[in-house]
Amino acid sequence: MRATFRLSWPLAAANLLQMLTYAVDVIFIARLGEEQLAASALTVALFGLVLWALSGLTGAVAPVIAAELGKRAPALRPVRRGVRMALWLSVLSGVGGMGLCLLLDPLMRVTGQTPAIRALASEYNLVVVFSLVPMLANNVLRNFISALDRPVLATVITAGGIGVNALANYAFIFGNLGAPELGLRGAGIATILTAIATLGAYILVIRLDRRLHRYHIFGRWWAPDWPRFIAIARIGTPIALTITAEAGIFGAAAFLMGRIGASQLAAHTVALQIAALAFQVPFGVGQAATIRVGYFHGARDPVGIARAGWCAIILGTGFMALTAILMLTIPRYLLALYVDPWAPANAVLVGFALQYIVIAAAFQLVDGMQAVTAGALRGLQDTRIPMWIAAFAYWVPGIGTALVLGFATPLEGTGIWIGLATGLTVAAALLVWRWSRREALGITATPSPR
Repeated sequence: MRATFRLSWPLAAANLLQMLTYAVDVIFIARLGEEQLAASALTVALFGLVLWALSGLTGAVAPVIAAELGKRAPALRPVRRGVRMALWLSVLSGVGGMGLCLLLDPLMRVTGQTPAIRALASEYNLVVVFSLVPMLANNVLRNFISALDRPVLATVITAGGIGVNALANYAFIFGNLGAPELGLRGAGIATILTAIATLGAYILVIRLDRRLHRYHIFGRWWAPDWPRFIAIARIGTPIALTITAEAGIFGAAAFLMGRIGASQLAAHTVALQIAALAFQVPFGVGQAATIRVGYFHGARDPVGIARAGWCAIILGTGFMALTAILMLTIPRYLLALYVDPWAPANAVLVGFALQYIVIAAAFQLVDGMQAVTAGALRGLQDTRIPMWIAAFAYWVPGIGTALVLGFATPLEGTGIWIGLATGLTVAAALLVWRWSRREALGITATPSPR
C-alpha cells in the first residue's frame, strides 16, 4: 500500500493540476458569456475525446516499460526504443487526430446545434487542434519518467503549465499585456503555448536528471523499431477504444444536452468539470496500478500482482467515497470554482448543475473502481476484453438509459446523467469480476499483448 501510494499521489496530483489547467480555460471563457461557454464545451467534447483516446494509445508504453524493468535484465535499450516508438506513434496518431477534430462542424449540424454556437465552436476548434501533437508527446514522456520512479517531476511540470495557461488566457482572451483581444481564439492560443512550454520542460528535465538521461531516449530518434512500434500499437489500440467508449458517452451527453438547451449544456459542463476533477485521483491511482502490476507481471510474481492491484483498487475507491460526501454536503462551494452560484444571473444554470452534482455523487464509487481496475488489467497487458466491456457498458445500458430518460420522460438533463451513472456501474461490475478471475481466465499466465 505504501509503494502504491508513493507512486500514485504524484500522478494523481499531476492529473488534478492538468484538470486545473482546463479549469482555467473554463473560468476565463465563462467570463465571455453563456454561448461561448457552451461552444467551448462542444469543442472540448470532441477534442477531449480524441486526446484521451490517443493518450491511451501512446500511453501503452507504460506497461511495456514496466515489464522490461520488472525482468531485472539490462533495460536501457528496450526502454529507449519503446519510448522512441511511442513518440513516433504520438506524432502519427496526432496528425490523424487533428483530421478527426475537424469533423466538429458537420457533427454539430447533425446534432442540431444553433448556428451562433456552431460558429463560435468552429472558430475555437480551428486553433486548439494544433495543440494535439505536443500534448501526446507530453503524455509519452510523462509515462517514461513515471515508470522510472520520477513521477514528482511530472507534477512539478504540470503545475508550471497552469501558470503559463492562466497568463496566456489573460493576455489573449481579453487583450491584456499588449496581446490582441481574440476571445475564444485566444483561449485556443493559450492551450497551444501551454502544450509547447510543457514539452520543453519535459525535454529539459530528462536531459538534466542523471537516471533519466542515461536512457538517451532522443538518441537516433529517426531509427525505427517496427516490432516494438507494432507491440505498443497492439496494446494501445484497445486502450484507446476503451477510452473512446467511456469518454465518448460523456461527449455524447454534451451534444444531447445541447438539444435540450444552452442553460442545461452550460450546467452540464460545470458539473462535469467537478466530477472530472474528482476522477483524476483514481485515474492517477490506475496509472500507478498499471506500472506496479506491470513490474510484477514482468517478474512473473502472481502474489505481487494481486497485492499491487487490490491495494490500488481499495485506495482509489476509498478516495471517491470522500468526494461523494463533499458533493452532497457543499455542492454550491464546489460550483464556486467555476461560476458565482449566488449571482441571480446564474440562477438557472446553478439550479440544473445542483441536480447533476447529486447524481455525480452517487456514481463516484463505481467511477473510481472501474478506472483503477482497468489500470490494473492494463498492467497485465490485458486490454482487448476490457475494451469490449467498456463498449457494452457505456453504449448499451448507459446511452440507452440516457436517451430514454432524457427524451421520453420529463427528467431531461437529469435523465441523461442517470444514464451516465448506469454505464459506469455496469462497467465497474464487469471489470472487477474479470480482475478477480484473472488467474482462472489465464490472464496472468499470458505474456503476449492482448
